[in-house]
Amino acid sequence: MNTKNLMLMAILVAVGAALYLVIPGYGEGMKPDFMLTMMFIGIFLFPDVRSVFLLGATTGVLSGIFTSFPGGFLPNIIDKFITAFIIFAIIVLLKKLSRKLVVSTAIACIGTILSGTIFLSAAIYVIGANVPFGLLFVTVVLPAVAMNGAVFFIIYPIITNLLKRTSFKTALSN
Repeated sequence: MNTKNLMLMAILVAVGAALYLVIPGYGEGMKPDFMLTMMFIGIFLFPDVRSVFLLGATTGVLSGIFTSFPGGFLPNIIDKFITAFIIFAIIVLLKKLSRKLVVSTAIACIGTILSGTIFLSAAIYVIGANVPFGLLFVTVVLPAVAMNGAVFFIIYPIITNLLKRTSFKTALSN
C-alpha cells in the first residue's frame, strides 16, 4: 500500500469528520454522516480490499466516537464496515459504468440507504435500542440520502479533477 494513498484516504476521512462536526443537526439532533460520503469517494478512488478495510474501519470508529445517537458506537462500526464492502463489491461489478458521475452518485445514494438501514438495524437488534425504525428511516435516513447524494455529486468531480493533475495512483489513473 502506497503512503501517498494512505495520506489521501486519511485526508478524506478527516474532511468527512470535520464536515460531520460542523454541520448542525436536525430533528432530535440527528445529522447526515458526511464521513460516509468521503468513505465512498475513497472506495471509488482506491477499490482494493486493504483500502476498503481501512476506510470502513476508521470511518466506523470516528463516526462512533462523534455520534449523537445513544449507544451508537458499535452500530456505527458495524454499519460502516459492512457498507464499505458492499459498495466495494458494487463498484467492482460495475467497473467501467461506475466511473460515470450519475452512476457513482446513485451508488453513493444506495450506500447511504444501506448504511442507514444497517445502522438502525444494528442499534435495534445488537444494542437493543427502543427506536422506531420506520420513523427514523423516513426522517433521518432519506434526508441524509439527498444531502449525501448532492454533496457527492459536487465534491467527487472536484477531487477527481485535482487527482488527474497529480501523481497519485488511483482507479481513475488506470
